[in-house]
Amino acid sequence: MSQRLSIFPLTGAILYPGLQLPLHIFEPRYRAMVGDALARDRRIGMIQPTDSIEGAPLYSVGCMGKIEEVETSEDGRYNIVLTGEARFRVLRELTVTTPFRQVEAELFDEPTGELLTLGERASFEHEARKFADSQGYSIDWDSVARLDDVSLINGVSQIAPFDSAAKQALLEAPTLRERCDLLVSLLEFFGKSDPDDDRVTLQ
Repeated sequence: MSQRLSIFPLTGAILYPGLQLPLHIFEPRYRAMVGDALARDRRIGMIQPTDSIEGAPLYSVGCMGKIEEVETSEDGRYNIVLTGEARFRVLRELTVTTPFRQVEAELFDEPTGELLTLGERASFEHEARKFADSQGYSIDWDSVARLDDVSLINGVSQIAPFDSAAKQALLEAPTLRERCDLLVSLLEFFGKSDPDDDRVTLQ
C-alpha cells in the first residue's frame, strides 16, 4: 500500500530502520512540516535530493521516521530525534499547497533476522579498522564487537563520511549482506584518500 509522506530532503542525511537521527529544524517550511507531523502521526520521510539546487529531484529511496523526542525553542525552532521505521520508495511527488514537499510513497517490507557469516563480519571489522587508522578516528572497538550485525552495518552506513551517492547506494542495498559487501568496498576506496581532502568522490 502507498501512503502520503511529508519529506525532509537533506543531502548526506541518511536514516535506517531502528536507528535514530537528531535534527535541528530552523527553516520556516520545515518548522511547519514538524508542526504538521506532531499534530498528526509524528512521521516524516528523510530523503536525499540528487542535487544541491532548490527543488532538485529526489533519489528514489528514503526512510520514514517517527519523531520520538522534540524540544521547542522560544523562536519556534525544533530539536528532534527521529527513529527510523521503514525505508520507502517514491512513487510520485505530489502537487501541494504546503511549504514543504510531499510524496506518495510505498513502504518496504523490511527483512528480519538478517545475520552475517563470521567471515563477513571479520572482513568488515578488518577494513573498518584500516579505515579508522588511515583517517585518524578513535574507535572503541570493544563496544563495536558487542553490536549485533544489523546495528553495526546500518549504524556505520548511516554515519560514515562518504559522499551522498555512496550513502544512497548503501541505503538502497536490498539485504544486509549486500550492504556489508558494499560498505567494505567503500571503506577501502575512501580509506585511500587524505582525511583533509574532500575531493575523493564516487559521483
